[in-house]
Amino acid sequence: MLIDSHCHLLSSCYDDVKKEIEKAFSCGVDKLIINGYDVKTSHEAVELANSYENVYASVGIGPENCNDITKKDIDKIKKLSKNKKVVAIGEIGLDYYWTKENKDKQISTFKSMLNIAKERNLPVIVHNRDATKDVYDLLKEYQVSGIMHCFSGSIESAKEFIKLGFLIGIGGVVTFKNAKKVKEVVKQIPLECISLETDSPYLTPEPYRGRINNPCNLAYIVNEIAKIKEVKDKVVMDKTGLSVMTKFDL
Repeated sequence: MLIDSHCHLLSSCYDDVKKEIEKAFSCGVDKLIINGYDVKTSHEAVELANSYENVYASVGIGPENCNDITKKDIDKIKKLSKNKKVVAIGEIGLDYYWTKENKDKQISTFKSMLNIAKERNLPVIVHNRDATKDVYDLLKEYQVSGIMHCFSGSIESAKEFIKLGFLIGIGGVVTFKNAKKVKEVVKQIPLECISLETDSPYLTPEPYRGRINNPCNLAYIVNEIAKIKEVKDKVVMDKTGLSVMTKFDL
């Protein structure tokens, strides 16, 4: 079972999202989770998911879109979360890399999203950049689980998030030659604790780094993880696929 647990196929990078979905299925991807990051993309993700049997949606407001949100926006996410094809709240989280000036707003938005996840009993898909302590503390406080998207932290922090019930999201970065930290995390944690993701159209794996990404490139991520873990590609697909299906009740 090959699952892309995190992609943004509604990006303007793609001329025809339907063709991208059809291409993904034709190259062996079994299921897709389309992630929203604001009200607009969350709504579009739900509409798209409702059009395909094996496409699912995750809805939420991410840290880069939190400055101007209102209670009305939060209520819209809550309403969207009730759709039967919504399997998670995300992409949500904290990002202190670009700015800490809106830290309080980021945290309050993150808390609002965690409240929805808690209320709806849904997993979360978490964006964390240079904010590990705050992210960890809030996830522990709200007692939610899900996926740590595009994980780039230490082995120690990976293990702590796993203890909270999180899968570690591994994408194209693992194929980069200089990605020693990510490769080591993959080596050290159980395969069952990994989720596969492309983050399409971003973070394209080698040998196509720098081009527009798509879910078909999961094959390169699978192959790299298989090399690191010294197992066959099918083992990677089956074990990670089962973990994602269980976590998101697919």
